[in-house]
Amino acid sequence: MHLEQYIETSRLRLLEVEQAIAHFDFAAANHAVYQQLNREYQSLQKLVLAWDRRQRAAHDIAANQLLLASESDPEFLAVVHADIDALEAAAGLLDREIKLLILPPHPNEGRNVIVEIRPAAGGDEAGLFAGDLFRMYSRYAERKHWRCEILDLAESQVGGLKSVSFSFQGEDAWGCMRFESGVHRVQRVPVTEASGRIHTSTVTVAVLAEAEDVDLQINSEDLRIDVFRSSGPGGQSVNTTDSAVRVTHLPTGLMVASQQEKSQHRNREIAMRLLRSRLLEQLQAAEDARNAAERRSQVGTGERSERIRTYNFPQNRVSDHRFEITLYDLTRIMEGDLDALLNEIRALDAERRLAQELGMGR
Repeated sequence: MHLEQYIETSRLRLLEVEQAIAHFDFAAANHAVYQQLNREYQSLQKLVLAWDRRQRAAHDIAANQLLLASESDPEFLAVVHADIDALEAAAGLLDREIKLLILPPHPNEGRNVIVEIRPAAGGDEAGLFAGDLFRMYSRYAERKHWRCEILDLAESQVGGLKSVSFSFQGEDAWGCMRFESGVHRVQRVPVTEASGRIHTSTVTVAVLAEAEDVDLQINSEDLRIDVFRSSGPGGQSVNTTDSAVRVTHLPTGLMVASQQEKSQHRNREIAMRLLRSRLLEQLQAAEDARNAAERRSQVGTGERSERIRTYNFPQNRVSDHRFEITLYDLTRIMEGDLDALLNEIRALDAERRLAQELGMGR
């Protein structure tokens, strides 16, 4: 199908979905159906609006090209050239956005995310860098106007983190964060290193689409729920009541625990959110495994064992190994300015997936 035809078909479908939402019967219909319609509406609306902006940019570029051919005043021509440059830059960004939007949506599009960060190799330095990554993502969420909720956090004795789980709630949270799953490597001189020698440490990041109650049903008889006292750095008890909660899903063996809150009820709620999201991840991984050809074609699978990125502090460099991207702007990135890196990753992934779709004759 030609791109113009695809857009017009999408425009008609947008009107259909809009009508379906306007006349939706909440009393009789499944809530999951409404959520699916709403996600489709958001996706189609973004595509149509991006296409319309791209068409306007093309029209304005053509109009300016005519001005270049008919005018001779140097100052005026300089203004027109500058306008063309700005329009072409905007058109290039829109082309990338359109490529992202015309690809088949992932089932997790539009979902909120749960992010889990844990030190891997490197001892105390890994824990310190885990804290740095948490701070980086938190500042990125502030820039995106997402809501950040800490679900579980355990600090180390030297000021780093043993682990942290948190959720991001906001527009395109999953789309922006989905490529962060994997092993993050840091190369720098630790604050604990007296000789000034560069150390290499690693931290694992897992990004889970947050599952909703309608996504999967969990039978209460499949759960074992234990309560215990919360502990802080060094293992000392920080509560005098059994407020921490551990939930085990017996059929799969998955176990999650929460001790962040003083309320046992609240910790149980957090543990269940984590459990649902991990079960959803397992179901989706099984579906991916069934589609082996597609899985082999993916450049970055998001597996937690995959080393995806290196942060080299002496060189002020960030290198993403899946997409062969290198930026010498580590300082800004660690302050949460991730758009340049993540937008490039998403664009390259879209181009590769689109090439695959076209190669398969779709």
